[in-house]
Amino acid sequence: MNRIGRYMVVILLLSFVIFSATYCHTSTKSAKESFLAKLDTAHHYLNINDTVKYVGEQTCALCHQAIFNSFSHTGMGESFDIASKQKSAARFGKHEVVYDKFKDFYYHPFWKNDNLYVLEYRLKGRDTIYRHEQQINYIIGSGMHTNSHIYRVNGYLYQAPITFYTQEGKWDLAPGFSDGFNSRFSREVGLECMSCHNSYPDFTMGSTNKFKSVPNGIACERCHGAGEMHVRAMQLGYRVDTTKAIDYTIVNPSKLPTELQVDLCERCHLQGNAVLKPGKSFYDFRPGMKLSEVMDVFMPKYTGMENEYIMASHMARMKMSKCYLNSLNSGKATSLKPYMGSMTCITCHNPHEDVRNVNDNAFNAICQSCHKEGTNHYCQEIVREYARLKDEDRSTEPSKNCIDCHMPKGKTIDIPHVITTDHFIRIPIKNEDKEKVKKFITLYDVSNPNPAPETRGIAFIQQFARFQSDFPALLDSAKQYFPDNTPALIRKNFVPLVDICFYKQDYKGLLNYVSIMHPQYVIDSMLVHKDYENKDAWVAYRIGEAFYQINNIKGAEAFYKKSVALAPYVLDFQNKLGASLVMLNRDDEAGKVYDFILTQDPEFVSALTNKGYLALRKGNVDVAKEYYDKALALSPDDKQALLNMAGWHIYEKQPAKAKEDLQQVLKKYPEEEQAKALLEQLKNNKGI
Repeated sequence: MNRIGRYMVVILLLSFVIFSATYCHTSTKSAKESFLAKLDTAHHYLNINDTVKYVGEQTCALCHQAIFNSFSHTGMGESFDIASKQKSAARFGKHEVVYDKFKDFYYHPFWKNDNLYVLEYRLKGRDTIYRHEQQINYIIGSGMHTNSHIYRVNGYLYQAPITFYTQEGKWDLAPGFSDGFNSRFSREVGLECMSCHNSYPDFTMGSTNKFKSVPNGIACERCHGAGEMHVRAMQLGYRVDTTKAIDYTIVNPSKLPTELQVDLCERCHLQGNAVLKPGKSFYDFRPGMKLSEVMDVFMPKYTGMENEYIMASHMARMKMSKCYLNSLNSGKATSLKPYMGSMTCITCHNPHEDVRNVNDNAFNAICQSCHKEGTNHYCQEIVREYARLKDEDRSTEPSKNCIDCHMPKGKTIDIPHVITTDHFIRIPIKNEDKEKVKKFITLYDVSNPNPAPETRGIAFIQQFARFQSDFPALLDSAKQYFPDNTPALIRKNFVPLVDICFYKQDYKGLLNYVSIMHPQYVIDSMLVHKDYENKDAWVAYRIGEAFYQINNIKGAEAFYKKSVALAPYVLDFQNKLGASLVMLNRDDEAGKVYDFILTQDPEFVSALTNKGYLALRKGNVDVAKEYYDKALALSPDDKQALLNMAGWHIYEKQPAKAKEDLQQVLKKYPEEEQAKALLEQLKNNKGI
């Protein structure tokens, strides 16, 4: 059953339940009068308040069925859904195979009854020496450009390694998985990603990618805000003549001022380096707010890259356009249409209408409403073309396809096999120099012209950590915003200072800051906050890693334990805590940690490997082998699992098989010293 059909089934039931339940909340006349008086005196959107609840798109559909039906078929409305044959835009068949030459894996998507799977396998000659089937639970993307694939393990969401690219009609590795960066089935899908590709999910705090539930697509309230107040007002008979006044019970984006309209679209159509304000999360932005109240979004600025752009850069590119810049503060705004005269997204796009159903002439007409013949803004290329034409050839008029020339389509630099319209409106430059050298200049804040200095510093750290880890100068740029010449400044700037040292692998410098603050004070008084971003938990983890790197396992264990206390569902934190407990010979405690991990994600390879190691330490040889086999069945190139399996074969006096394990390690990790040493010992039969 499609999305609309599912909602039609429940409409009659919902209409009774919602209306009767709401009246229960207005049991007294005074409460009703007070509520209506509040609406009558409002001068701003009341549903911005975080106490106003979301009601769900089914409720919106009760009164706005036609708009709901239309929106459901837009790219936003079809942005996310369960994996089904109806949802998928992909092509299937036995020849649909993707090969990753760097990791030597093949991928084949297929249906098993009504369930979608991705088969990962490896060949040796014509023999299949490894295979793993992974069921896919969700498809992300409307199919306008792509279908990507997500699978779920006990609420933890991960991206599958292949995507269907609809414009070219082909399967290939997912964006970011090519050229040796294939993370297979381990890429986490977190709140930042999900909160744009979907309506707000029910996210588990203390995790990076665990969700209690996820909606099926972007819905009405993502752009209009929480609907509870609007529904209640309508049920009480409150009405506004929207030709004369604004209904402040719910946001109408077309009635927002230019800046707030742009901020609303910018929330998701501006993919960049988002730096959240202190105490804010990706849940906190509501339509009608300034985006900079919640986050600052930075983009890198380069020379030689003016004509390159990423997939979700619509807003950044539009803001570079003279059409946009010259339209601001035009003086045409009115109280009912505060954006009038300014160029915004809805100047050209109706969010309720699928852009695939709008032809170029509709967009060109919008351009020509300003760039009229006979004005200084009229296209000079058309004028020159008319001049070149003889009178008798006037029947062959020049093309007036504005967007073809001034908003050319091109390939995005982050998503392969995708062609999109560049929203940087400009006069094209002929014979552009294609050999320009790309050179990084700085980061600039697209959403806020005057970000706080500390925010800029954090942006440089995040740019290195998330996007440009091969450019350490970013960390030097960050450091200038966080002085450390007094204990008071170290305390104030402790988190970014730790991050900078961690990413520089300056563990001595990091631990010096910890020493100045005193480790126990850091644990008890500085790293105490839980939030959706797990900020303090990550700092604790990084301090633990610094202790681990200098072989202070007791210190590492204390901070790993703190990270787990703050974010128990970040399984990498748990795994590191378990490793430190093993090194402290506290195997029973470590075993309980690994058991917890495996109750959360039974396919967590490191926990399986470590459980095998604990079993071998206790002499449970067969149990150890079972865990190693499970780990390698999921990840045949996992370095630690292969090393442990080699150790098992050595323990069982099977040197030939141990050599195979070690050779596989060195094939994938040529610089692995432990494997080299063990292999040399096996060759010389020294003590093994």
